[in-house]
Amino acid sequence: MKMILDIIYWLFMIFQIILAIYFLMPSFLLVSKWIISLSGNFFKKKYKTLDAKNYDFAAIVTAHQDIRFIPPLVDSLLKQSYGNLVVYVVADDCDITTLHFNDDRVVVLRPEPAFHAKIKSIKYAIDNFKRKHDALVIFDTDNLAHPNYFNELNEHFRKGFRVIQTHMLSKNTETVFAKLDSVGFIYHNFTERQIRMDMGLSACTLGLGIAIDMDLYKQIVYRDGLGGFDKKLQADLVRATHQVAFAENAIVYDEKVDDAGTLEKQRTRWLFAYFRYFSEHWNLFTLGLRKFNFNLIFFGFNALRPPLFILTFVGMVCVIIDFFINMTLSWTALAILVSFALSFVLIVVTQARQKGMLQAFVYMPVFILRQMRALLKIKAASKSFLKTEHNRVIYIDELLANESA
Repeated sequence: MKMILDIIYWLFMIFQIILAIYFLMPSFLLVSKWIISLSGNFFKKKYKTLDAKNYDFAAIVTAHQDIRFIPPLVDSLLKQSYGNLVVYVVADDCDITTLHFNDDRVVVLRPEPAFHAKIKSIKYAIDNFKRKHDALVIFDTDNLAHPNYFNELNEHFRKGFRVIQTHMLSKNTETVFAKLDSVGFIYHNFTERQIRMDMGLSACTLGLGIAIDMDLYKQIVYRDGLGGFDKKLQADLVRATHQVAFAENAIVYDEKVDDAGTLEKQRTRWLFAYFRYFSEHWNLFTLGLRKFNFNLIFFGFNALRPPLFILTFVGMVCVIIDFFINMTLSWTALAILVSFALSFVLIVVTQARQKGMLQAFVYMPVFILRQMRALLKIKAASKSFLKTEHNRVIYIDELLANESA
């Protein structure tokens, strides 16, 4: 019996060590950012321009049952300072009778029968390309692209990158939930993209604003059309290229959730994707170990981390259990949790580009509660694609004018 208890104890200690690494990671990354800044951004300096080519881009816009946001997004793409691109709008299950563009760079496609799947819409656009493109860029309809977006992308492709995640900023920050959604993204953007680019490591990708070499994208094979396609895409791209880049100044604006119901639906889909593709990230981690590849090890290990609200809840439970095992251990675990909370706040405060983010922390418990409710509904995402509803129709000129005001 004593042997069994000893095994359980040491397994619990190992589990807590892994948790501690996750909790201490943001503090380590903040320190790394400071050291890299003092060194003059060593890794960024090594990204040399390799050619002077103007890459040919295909901007793919995937719409589903709603065309309201297509004109503003297309308007922002046609106002790019970079001109070597074609916009492909896939209007899945949409009425396109009022959708007209007087520009031959815009191709509107309406698949029959309807797909009801983003993956299939992307493939349909590729199958109907007007010409051979060097790379594709995926957009959601509620996005807007900064006028210099494709110039920045072209510069990164000239440096030899074949996969580039661009910088997503919030299109709306008026409501509490929009601010809370933005706060989470600011934190993840720093820890998963910005600092990794500074360190010469692969950045995490999103399901939007990602530019991919065409030959690379054609290697991806999906299981089905349910949510989480970006997780599968991410895992395959990290394996296939030496580094997934992050283009900090290539800005794409995205609408944040405005209410609790939309938040729950979105987080349910994200949680489903995390568990569904857990094995993909485990395989990345073990592949890195086999190849002694730190980039894959670091990426896989961090991708395996549970969502923050789950991680925090488990950490608090461990503090309570440790109280009955060893008081010193319990206080140590609590100190680690506090350091995580402080580093989270510090990252948001120092990295936010938009106003009002700090005030949102007051409502963080509500945000966590809604994510817990989303976890209870996770089975729904296995049966259908939970579409996130958006409402803010705004053009790029108005958005940039508001930012500068």
